[in-house]
Amino acid sequence: MCFHPWSDVTLPLMSPPEIRAVIDAWASVTEELGAQYPWVQIFENKGAMMGCSNPHPHCQVWASSFLPDIAQREERSQQAYQSQHGEPLLVEYGRQELLRKERLVLTSEHWLVLVPFWAVWPFQTLLLPRRHVRRLPELTPAERDDLASIMKKLLTKYDNLFEMSFPYSMGWHGAPTGSEVGAKWDHWQLHAHYYPPLLRSATVRKFMVGYEMLAQAQRDLTPEQAAERLRALPEVHYQLKANKETAAVI
Repeated sequence: MCFHPWSDVTLPLMSPPEIRAVIDAWASVTEELGAQYPWVQIFENKGAMMGCSNPHPHCQVWASSFLPDIAQREERSQQAYQSQHGEPLLVEYGRQELLRKERLVLTSEHWLVLVPFWAVWPFQTLLLPRRHVRRLPELTPAERDDLASIMKKLLTKYDNLFEMSFPYSMGWHGAPTGSEVGAKWDHWQLHAHYYPPLLRSATVRKFMVGYEMLAQAQRDLTPEQAAERLRALPEVHYQLKANKETAAVI
């Protein structure tokens, strides 16, 4: 699914209404494929570093007749928490992060972006709705507009970190669909994962090798440090700022 007619316009350089159109398309394809398949995976691989061979900004949508491994793990953990505590795991987690504030990157009326305490990639983030929402099609118009705005801000911060088109893999996770769409999935909370590989510069990335492949992932900076760095970055894209400065000189 292409995001924009122009091949050099990525999501952070698109306008909020243009990003809103992408969100609406995500919701529609989730509903369409979800009528038949139990899992609809929307994801974006951005940049050659993440294996993206087509430079035109786009995402992919895969639908499967089974729950993939990661979805199964999220299903078990969210169901177990709901059974024990009576509320969705990620709703309570978002509430706790809002209270602590140290791992928050962005907040808005309907959404929050944070670096989760379990993050293993240097600038990994989690995007959560403030209210309980199971799937993308359930988002209200106001929530979709707000999502477009906070996505633009987050991805602008990513690009501004090393002043380059920041690579990442991202994807949405929501309650299973298909023949089980009517089942009780209230333990699920819609969320998006962002996994960027860069560590210290536009060319220095983190590698999951050696001990991390064989024993346990290691952090190069804490989630709190990553969140602080992202929070401090401007919400105006560096390319747009440079264009304004050039125009002012001329």
